[in-house]
Amino acid sequence: MDASELAEAIKQKKISSFEATKTYIEHLKMMNPKLNCLTEDRFDEALEEAKQMDRQIEIQQGKGRLLGVPISIKESFHVMGMKTTGGLPYRKHIVETNDAAIVANLKAEGAIILGKTNTPALCFCQETDNKLYGRTNNPWDVTRTAGGSSGGEGSLIAAGGAAVGVGSDIGGSIRFPSHFNGVVGFKSGNGQVSSEGSFPLNDIPLQKRMLGIGAIGKSVRDARNVNEIIAKAIPEKRNLQQFSVVMPIRKLYYPINSDTHSLLLHIKEKIEDHFPVSDEQPPYYTKSALLWQLIMSIDGAARIARTAFGENPPKLLREYMKEKLLKGSELHQYLTWAMIGANLFKPSSKKIAEMEATIKEGDEQLRQYFNKRLLILPIYHTAALKHGQVYHELFSIRKTYQRYIPFVAYANVWGLPALVVPVGEDENGLPIAIQIISGIGNEDAIFQFGEIIEQHFRGYKRCVF
Repeated sequence: MDASELAEAIKQKKISSFEATKTYIEHLKMMNPKLNCLTEDRFDEALEEAKQMDRQIEIQQGKGRLLGVPISIKESFHVMGMKTTGGLPYRKHIVETNDAAIVANLKAEGAIILGKTNTPALCFCQETDNKLYGRTNNPWDVTRTAGGSSGGEGSLIAAGGAAVGVGSDIGGSIRFPSHFNGVVGFKSGNGQVSSEGSFPLNDIPLQKRMLGIGAIGKSVRDARNVNEIIAKAIPEKRNLQQFSVVMPIRKLYYPINSDTHSLLLHIKEKIEDHFPVSDEQPPYYTKSALLWQLIMSIDGAARIARTAFGENPPKLLREYMKEKLLKGSELHQYLTWAMIGANLFKPSSKKIAEMEATIKEGDEQLRQYFNKRLLILPIYHTAALKHGQVYHELFSIRKTYQRYIPFVAYANVWGLPALVVPVGEDENGLPIAIQIISGIGNEDAIFQFGEIIEQHFRGYKRCVF
């Protein structure tokens, strides 16, 4: 049962909010020791809120799209009365006094927050591990990564730990976990959802435009519903029949495994009777990986370093080696190595000006290109890898990220909305998903098309372990 169906059942008194909330809490208590996806709970408060929702429904005063529905929230979003640590031990006693903008919107629609979910330190990695809460596991195989940085959300939703959750994405951080864990995920477009009350705060314009916020859930309709709750404006309706589909299967340029390739061909066969399908590379496709890396390195990670260490950060290489060899740092090696990389590849002022000009030019070209087009891309070259392998592929000094990050970097660099839908499994039974991308304003078409894919392919399947 997805969040939309549960909300309707609660409103119609087919199930009480208290019963639903209690069931999720009991399940979370069973599954979290194995997955380590939940960092902090508010179970007692959630049960009390559920009782209040049921009383409101009883006297016909209950309102809201998610009235009485138990949800989870990524740790990086402030929730009043809960901690936002970024996985940093020194922040473990800091309790927030306000809700993030999206949290306030969700609460206003009746959602009940069960707890917050794990991230890598300062959300600065595509795997979820930190020195405060530890590593999150993939429910389909606990020896494999849940992805990141919204890895706690992906793992929790895949295992049925909440009706729906919310994550954020500046470099695949919703899409990696959605793909690896087999859940639906949506990254909003540039500026469409407020990031107020998220941590760490990002005020670098070229980075901020890459950030998207959206649902991690069990269905496309839940992703749409959450987007309409948290977005600044509800997207206009689109006539899907006016759209064509771009699937650069023969021109992907970057590697994918045979299982992913076969699924893409199968999808193409299914949809080409109903939509015009072209096998072309979209504009700026092969430039996006390097642009993403340069944008993420724009200040040499100085802002992240100040957040991690204060105004007088130590030598990063020394801190990295201290953790790698002796486990003697308060920061996870993923974070210190990422900061070292950002420092090494920090672009010059001249390069930043060139990037800004390219982005301005590209924005205009892609606005026209995606007017009536949908783009289908994979998320990663394979299904979930063993713990640590994604980190090694994306953060290698050999710049292998240029082979493996392009599929997700495209939507971030150009600030495009992207929807992830699971479409199958690999030979080991691990989920594989695709992403559907288009221009801002075409979210309705993305969701419509996603529902078609969801109906004909795998969609969400709860992992029972």
